[in-house]
Amino acid sequence: MEPFGGVITVAQQKGGSGKTTLAATLAVGFRRLGAHVALLDTDPQGSLGRWFMTRRDRLGVDTGMEMSTASAWGVGYETDKLRRMADVVIVDTPPKVDSDLRPALRAADLVIVPVAASHLDLWATEGVLDLCAREKRRVAIVLNRVKNRTRLSAEIAAATAELHAGIATAQLGYRVAFAEAMGLGLSAQELSGATAAAREAAALTAEIAGALAQKG
Repeated sequence: MEPFGGVITVAQQKGGSGKTTLAATLAVGFRRLGAHVALLDTDPQGSLGRWFMTRRDRLGVDTGMEMSTASAWGVGYETDKLRRMADVVIVDTPPKVDSDLRPALRAADLVIVPVAASHLDLWATEGVLDLCAREKRRVAIVLNRVKNRTRLSAEIAAATAELHAGIATAQLGYRVAFAEAMGLGLSAQELSGATAAAREAAALTAEIAGALAQKG
């Protein structure tokens, strides 16, 4: 695999799209590839920070994974600082699209937009994509919580292809393992028996790593 590194911002206007779970899944995935990872939680709910602290209490200190928080205006400063100490910086953002999101988009080498299998999620994506286009940022849409062999999932996948944005080939399925792992401070690929979830997480991480390696 080509050397990779950079800032990933996870953004979606609609709450409940799986942003924080996706951020944590990628963080563990990149650690498994040997990367030094820094997490930046800009969501006032602080879910990613809580996951990180639960993880630290459970597994002890991991010198290869950092955690920081910032308000909207401090994102640029904080990501510049984290870039110098980590290979990959993952920014989790609040579920909204307004001027507060712009600093997190500007700091990103790649913006990841999770889209769950619902038309509401798909409609909410348009605002994020519009901001990304204005900021001239690369976008990867990730289909999340996908239910295999359902008409709705097929419809969402087809409609997403018309949004004129990059779409990740790898998808994350609708699996209990992803939610269960978050409550334990883990990611699904660390749960015993979660073979399918681990396979999906590894495939997505490898694909995103490849996208990061392709600068510009």
